[in-house]
Amino acid sequence: MESEKAGALLEGAECYRPGDCAEMNAEILSLMRSGAKTMTCEAWSVYEDGLEALPVVGRVDIALDWQGRAALAVRTLQVEKLRYDEMTADRVAAQGEFRDLEDWKRGYKAVLTRAGRFAPDVPLMVETFEVVQDLGDHTDVQ
Repeated sequence: MESEKAGALLEGAECYRPGDCAEMNAEILSLMRSGAKTMTCEAWSVYEDGLEALPVVGRVDIALDWQGRAALAVRTLQVEKLRYDEMTADRVAAQGEFRDLEDWKRGYKAVLTRAGRFAPDVPLMVETFEVVQDLGDHTDVQ
């Protein structure tokens, strides 16, 4: 399902593509599908700059695969504003892809640096979510 069709399917849904490369996107979608990932972070400035729509508690949005196809319908349960240097181990575990807080710090520092948004006190949007519908795993489609 393409992003335009997915957005029409869920009125008011925003579409977003997790990760900053195809490999990371596939890993994140897999972790979301399995239930291992129920939290994510992004630099708060992404939303202030209008690059993405800030998640809204209760709204169902569409996570896209790297090709822009709808993969998952995801409901936002909580949105917090937290600085990078305030991240805690309990929040890291809910993100699924990190071994511990130090692993998270290395990973997010790299992602935020690639995006030109890293600072030790950079404000982050921390979203807790649940997957409400699997819209298709397109990993076998070329």
